[in-house]
Amino acid sequence: MAGTEGREIARLYKRHLSRGRGKLGEMFGGQVEVASAGSWVRTEDGRSHLNCGGYGVFLAGACHPRIVAAVEQQLRTNPLATRLLLEPRAAHAAAALTRVAPTGLARVHFTNSGAEAVETALKLARSRGHRRIVSTTGGFHGKTLGALSATGKPFYRDPFTPLLPDTTHVPYGDADALREALGADAGDAVVVVEPVQSEAGVLVPPEGYLKEVAAACSASGAFFVLDEVMTGLGRLGAWWGADREGVTPDVLLVGKALSGGVVPVAAAVATAEAFAAFDRDPFLHTSTFSAAPLAMAAAEAAIGVIEDEGLVERAALLGRRILAGLRAAVARHCPHLVREVRGLGLLIGVEFDDAGLAGEFLLELLARDVIANHSLNAHTVVRLTPPAVLGEPELDHLDDALDGAFRALAQRFPAA
Repeated sequence: MAGTEGREIARLYKRHLSRGRGKLGEMFGGQVEVASAGSWVRTEDGRSHLNCGGYGVFLAGACHPRIVAAVEQQLRTNPLATRLLLEPRAAHAAAALTRVAPTGLARVHFTNSGAEAVETALKLARSRGHRRIVSTTGGFHGKTLGALSATGKPFYRDPFTPLLPDTTHVPYGDADALREALGADAGDAVVVVEPVQSEAGVLVPPEGYLKEVAAACSASGAFFVLDEVMTGLGRLGAWWGADREGVTPDVLLVGKALSGGVVPVAAAVATAEAFAAFDRDPFLHTSTFSAAPLAMAAAEAAIGVIEDEGLVERAALLGRRILAGLRAAVARHCPHLVREVRGLGLLIGVEFDDAGLAGEFLLELLARDVIANHSLNAHTVVRLTPPAVLGEPELDHLDDALDGAFRALAQRFPAA
């Protein structure tokens, strides 16, 4: 149960932030997080929770010393820029990002969030005449108006319609449906897809799907945007979902792990051709806090940490181990409650028979000091996005917590 501080924080949430968000916090025990480091989050009651949530932000863990040091140094010297003079941190961060991006992506526009990166990509597409949006059912691209237009979930879209016109959603993983929606001449279309649909419940498409998407765009003249806000920078056990199939989009979207778990930052990384309008006029698409030196210090340091500590390879290794452990635990305790365990790298989903079971599982994990997330577009799916810095003690803790949570569910909801 929540302590005195937890009750007060919940009251302030309900009074000043969101009544629903305050109630949700109370449902999860009213715990208040006060500190984080590495794979752990500490709450006001002194407990430490293994952080397998955070919506994919903490690939390098929380408060990584190298990233924090870079941000602290920038904070003491030049945290925000004049926007008129050249600023070195942005230049170095862009160089670092393009160094690890798929070949051919050489231009960067930094943003403060993934949704803003989507808006940037849609404007780049429009600058070249691509106004018709084709995205996928269940896809999640953000909740600003343009990004929401591409998002394939009526629950989030319907309260804010009309959104951008000429928007079509096709089944995810179905290249034939995409080709049909595009038609022979799609010089007016922009295609927005994810390598793995994260918020839809960690849906992994058929092998070769991205290659077919890229080919369909090339053949019809459509503009190709690959949303890797969640999946990029190693989350899938590869630098990019694009790398797994050898594709290069017109624009690739980056976020989450780019922050290093320290300062919010995202980006749209584009080919020179796609970026041409922004090259011609640097004031065509701007934001006061875009490429803020503080965020750039975090981004450059985060990329360096991912490279130097081998976190991409580590994500692949850990993902295989955690997936195997999850499947074994489900088989032992509750195959009657779980439809599927799936994922790539450290993007892992557990799909239950109903949303109520998913909620119960989240509570059981929290009781065992593990934080996970539900999927925004698939409430039957609990999603784990653990950091790639897990060591053996953390893995043992996670294995025990998962096994105990599944066992508890099986005891409460036995097979008929």
